[in-house]
Amino acid sequence: MLSQLFAIIEDRKANPQPGSYTNRLLAAGEDEMIKKVGEEAVEVILAAKGQGNQRLVEEVSDLFYHTLVLLASKGLSLRDVEAELSRRHASRSQGERAG
Repeated sequence: MLSQLFAIIEDRKANPQPGSYTNRLLAAGEDEMIKKVGEEAVEVILAAKGQGNQRLVEEVSDLFYHTLVLLASKGLSLRDVEAELSRRHASRSQGERAG
């Protein structure tokens, strides 16, 4: 689903749609997108501290979405994040074998 969502975000970036929230975020600029990511991160923390599991899932979903919009605005992709996670995993695995 994250790949599908990112593809939609990329499509909105390439083919703006009237009334699209994604297009409004992209048009608002980097500062607004960063602000939204920060707000959603705080909401994740608040949800985790006592608003229940469903609320936590909702807020993490919002955080993922806004983070993907920010990545797309920077010309980055979900694959870039996956590559970094793979690199880190390989590094840790090599460290465990050496130790």
